[in-house]
Amino acid sequence: MGAIRQFMEKHYRHFNARETVDAARAYEEHLQAGGKMMVTLAGAMSTGELGIILSRMIRADMVHAISCTGANLEEDVFNLLGHDEYEVIPDWRALSAADEVALYRRGMNRVTDTCIPEDIMRHLEARLLERWQKACEEGTRKFPFEYLYDVLGSGELDEHFQVDPEESWLLAAREKGIPVYSPGWEDSTTGQMFAANVLTGTIPHHQCCRSGTEQFSHLIEWYLTNHGAEEGVPSVGFFQIGGGIAGDFAICAVPSIIQDMRQEVPFWGYFCQITDAEVSYGGYSGAVPNEKITWGKLDADTPRFHIKSDASIVAPLIFGYVLGD
Repeated sequence: MGAIRQFMEKHYRHFNARETVDAARAYEEHLQAGGKMMVTLAGAMSTGELGIILSRMIRADMVHAISCTGANLEEDVFNLLGHDEYEVIPDWRALSAADEVALYRRGMNRVTDTCIPEDIMRHLEARLLERWQKACEEGTRKFPFEYLYDVLGSGELDEHFQVDPEESWLLAAREKGIPVYSPGWEDSTTGQMFAANVLTGTIPHHQCCRSGTEQFSHLIEWYLTNHGAEEGVPSVGFFQIGGGIAGDFAICAVPSIIQDMRQEVPFWGYFCQITDAEVSYGGYSGAVPNEKITWGKLDADTPRFHIKSDASIVAPLIFGYVLGD
């Protein structure tokens, strides 16, 4: 037994700690039974360098699809290209408005304690712009992640990598050929760059990027192919880091198949969410898993776990447990 597993088995016996171990065991059992796993990423998990361990999970065939915010999609590449130029501000809560203005003037975009240099974003924009323009000329249409796959696969950025490429979850996803859905991609730096370039005429139109509804259709097709019921294995599991659109977009594939397409498929076969959001009036991020039963996302006997904690601490522990660390 690995050191992390041994520590967690010995000490994590109650409360959120117990829930964490139970979720890790159930994740492992789900995979051992032949089930696949969808992982969703909210917040700024890429800037938090979750890719160090998520990349290992992907390469070990323990993650089979990802739904993430556009920010998480691009920030894994930002980190790959600019890690050494990032600035960490340990006492970030003490920053004054004047301090924030100084960071802005230096082109340092702050995500909690970490500042991302603006020039790294522009470096990636130039590579994407070439591909968006070419796609418009050729009448090609791709998803946002496919353009990033193209950039990373070209080799033209390799000399600029500032972290071990083994620690990039997007590179791992590309290597394994798994889909990466980014609902609400327009709410991201690269999505906004794309829109601005259309408005200025640098890109002739929007059609080279496939829409959010097309992403949802692709996800439904992926679920229909991978739910496993015909092979007698568990349906796809759902591991949700945070909440928001990355989670709700992806989990809605099942009720849409059943209620909108009127096809019978199994509900999600495992569910775990790590969140610090509180249950509120109508909020999704803090909603307890049982609420999802009423929406046709989970069944009454679906293994489900709700860990109230910091995902940047808990997710690596669960992944480490499943990896046998």
